[in-house]
Amino acid sequence: MGLIEVKATVSNQLGLHARPAAELVKIAHRFESEIQIAKDGMWVNAKSILGVMTLAAERGSELSIKAEGPDADAAVAAIAELIGRDWKLTDV
Repeated sequence: MGLIEVKATVSNQLGLHARPAAELVKIAHRFESEIQIAKDGMWVNAKSILGVMTLAAERGSELSIKAEGPDADAAVAAIAELIGRDWKLTDV
C-alpha cells in the first residue's frame, strides 16, 4: 500500500487530446487508489477529465504518474501503458 511513481512519455502525435484523456480517466476510475498525474510539476487528479485536459500534454511530454492505495501498481501500469500508446483517430 505504498506510494508508486513512474514516468511515461506521450507517444500520440496529437498528444493527450480528448479521447485518450477520457480513456485515461475511465481507466483511473477502475482503481481504488488515489492517482495523480503531473506535467512540469503541475499535479492533477487522474480521475478528473478537467484536470487531465489542463495538463495540455503534447507528444513527447514526460508525465509523472503516482498512485497510493491497494491497487497502486496496477493503476500506474495501466495508465503508463495508455500514455505510451500511439492513438489513431479511429481509437475510442
